[in-house]
Amino acid sequence: MTTEKKVIGGIALLTISILIGGVIFLSKGSESSVPPDQVVANNGLHWHPKLTIIIKGQKQELPANIGLGAVHQKIHTHDTDAKDGVVHIEAQGVVTKDDTKLGNFFRIWGKDFNSTTILDKKNGQDGTVKMLVNGKENTEFENYMMKEGDNIEIRYE
Repeated sequence: MTTEKKVIGGIALLTISILIGGVIFLSKGSESSVPPDQVVANNGLHWHPKLTIIIKGQKQELPANIGLGAVHQKIHTHDTDAKDGVVHIEAQGVVTKDDTKLGNFFRIWGKDFNSTTILDKKNGQDGTVKMLVNGKENTEFENYMMKEGDNIEIRYE
């Protein structure tokens, strides 16, 4: 066997070894490091909770295409149904409880929301922030994990 054939054989063997090692490394890296109790779905989801915001009796319309642009956010609105308050949660792969939090929608929108603030209104003499989920009072506010078919109502009165 010539030196040239030995070098080519060595390179081929090294290349195959690197490829096999890479496949093993990448397959281990694709395992989720998310604790199982934090996983909502393993193969993505597409949910449609409905959000209504009422300030002093006036319904606030959600803008179309919140979270859509060069990078589509997991939580967003579409022009076809934003006026109806439909929020889309569309995610691929592993979806965590944190991915579905209502506060993420407001963060993406660039608006404030928590137990004391909705948009530019703060708890005080003029009113208080309250939240209902499916007709029942809910005090989780920005930490509420939205679900398919939820009817979320935030009021400032």
